[in-house]
Amino acid sequence: MELNKIEDILEKYFQGETSIAEENQLKEYFSSSNVAQHLEQYKPMFGYFSQAREQKSTYEIPLQTKKRNVAWLSIAASAVVLLGIGTYFFVSEKNETTAVASQAELGTYDDPEEALKATQKALALLSNNVNVGIESVHYIKEYEQSKNKIFKQ
Repeated sequence: MELNKIEDILEKYFQGETSIAEENQLKEYFSSSNVAQHLEQYKPMFGYFSQAREQKSTYEIPLQTKKRNVAWLSIAASAVVLLGIGTYFFVSEKNETTAVASQAELGTYDDPEEALKATQKALALLSNNVNVGIESVHYIKEYEQSKNKIFKQ
């Protein structure tokens, strides 16, 4: 075989453009004993491909698979779902009865003085929160003044 032809096929091989027939020519060339000196470095690569093709695995793979009993799994999942739904309805029914009872008592006082104390307490809480908001507005005014001093408009 011509050395130039082998070099061209080898170049095409590394570019990924060879056909199977050309690759077989390369394998034949590199498996022979008359390989050019500068192409000796590729001989182990093509020798490996022929050796790898002949290798056979002797390891036996066990094909025993464990069957899961899907029926029991689905029954257990159904039981959990039903238990969750039952708990939800039981708890929500109990909460509805307490909510209705607390709404009936909401805002009604039989004693006028007790109602006055409750109203004063609620207004005092509201007043404290409004005062905190007004103090925050003072900080904003100071910020605006110092901003206007720095950035004269």
